Amino acid sequence: MAPQREWLEKDYYGVLGVTKDADPKAVTKAYRKLARENHPDQNPDDPAAEERFKEVSAAYDVVGDAEKRKEYDEVRAMGPMGGMFGGGGSGGPGGATFNAGDVGDLGDLLGGLFGQRGRRPRGGGGAAPQRGRDLVTDLHLSFDDAVTGVTTSVHLTSEAACSTCKGSGARPGTTPQPCSACAGRGVIDDNQGFFSFSQPCPSCSGRGSVIADPCPTCHGAGTEQRPREIKVRVPAGVDDGQKIRLKKRGEPGRSGGPAGDLFVRVHVAPHRLFERAGENLRLVAPITFPEAALGADITVPTLDGSTVTLRIPAGTQTGKTFRVKGRGVESKKKTGDLLVTVEVAVPNKLSREERKAVEALANLAESSPRAHLGVEREDDQHEEAVG
Repeated sequence: MAPQREWLEKDYYGVLGVTKDADPKAVTKAYRKLARENHPDQNPDDPAAEERFKEVSAAYDVVGDAEKRKEYDEVRAMGPMGGMFGGGGSGGPGGATFNAGDVGDLGDLLGGLFGQRGRRPRGGGGAAPQRGRDLVTDLHLSFDDAVTGVTTSVHLTSEAACSTCKGSGARPGTTPQPCSACAGRGVIDDNQGFFSFSQPCPSCSGRGSVIADPCPTCHGAGTEQRPREIKVRVPAGVDDGQKIRLKKRGEPGRSGGPAGDLFVRVHVAPHRLFERAGENLRLVAPITFPEAALGADITVPTLDGSTVTLRIPAGTQTGKTFRVKGRGVESKKKTGDLLVTVEVAVPNKLSREERKAVEALANLAESSPRAHLGVEREDDQHEEAVG
């Protein structure tokens, strides 16, 4: 289907969910949101999402380009030409009769909009540039590298510009030649009476050129599958599951279009002591019963290898969390804190002296911690609990 005919049928503003007077920034924002939601890599085995992604990309290819958008708006404003072209004869509905001889300068405008026969399309013809596909790859990092940031590399095998022909598709020393069927335009005209609509040239598949002597490596495709090593600068504070975008490091574009982007998905290994909570770090520190009851100063580690002293007040309960300012994860937004949760450690075994001391303490207890449960006598009934 010729682009102009498709423009008459499809509301690209509606596809992107923006108004006709939306500014370029709003159009781009809407496109990026929809492209992320419907990208095939995010929706594997979902044909509906893939089709939606294609529709969104096609809409943005027109509305996101200032020159194409202007032409699209002009075509849509013309519509199917209403009574001016399709109305009845004199005295019919609308009473309008169209005479091609009365068009004057309007004929030049219509010829430019609808691809009048013999007129070379704006921009020199040939296949429209197509943006390359986005790629996603995985990167595994240690906990420390994710927090401090690191420059590393990812390895992937993907489509890339052919190393032999540099993407031309022709054998080195030769060049693609203009297609004789369409004179290098990439399109041929389909006569529709007064109008002439364009469609891709079947001889060159819309490329506008033919390759008489294809490249022996890529066989005329201009691309090849090959392993690549790409450097990645991982910013400090990257979290597990986060994606890093490398612009134009995806698959190469077609017909002079830009390359796609590469998204590096980060996987962070767990730490033996610390856990992430946004920019904060969490640490569990065991304390003894005397430390919890009497209070104490304890030493805890930090992620950078240093230590800090934490003051535990008397009567601290297990599960209490203390905050150490500025000892968490440093990111572009802020620096987090170290959150230390204390747990009272109960020994599995007691020495004879320890047992005597604990029994003496128990005998000195004046109240039961379970008094609020309303149990008057705990020796009335005995049942063993399982666990």
